[in-house]
Amino acid sequence: MEKSHSILKFYLSTTDKLNNKLLYEYIVQEARKQGISGVTVYRGIMGYGLSSTIYSSKFWELTEKLPVMIEMIDETDKLEAFYEYLEPELLEMPKGCLITLDPITIKLHKSGKH
Repeated sequence: MEKSHSILKFYLSTTDKLNNKLLYEYIVQEARKQGISGVTVYRGIMGYGLSSTIYSSKFWELTEKLPVMIEMIDETDKLEAFYEYLEPELLEMPKGCLITLDPITIKLHKSGKH
């Protein structure tokens, strides 16, 4: 039987922290420790969440708070387990975030030459 794959996405802010570390760095480091096959962090240039406060990276604004999306693709079971591992700490955070898990079809997964 073929294994199912999914994409796990975290939507948060560049200033969010967990255990005195930037949240996006913490998640990437934990994903690597847990053996998640690939993770990418994207920094947005503009966005808002439930607060409806718009944050942007216009050069005249001094805010460092920008939207961040972390995307990881792997077997669905591994991503579910990773989320369950993080969930207690995420629920304790004072800041909000959004996390989604969607099934995907991998058409090609080719390693490059080292």
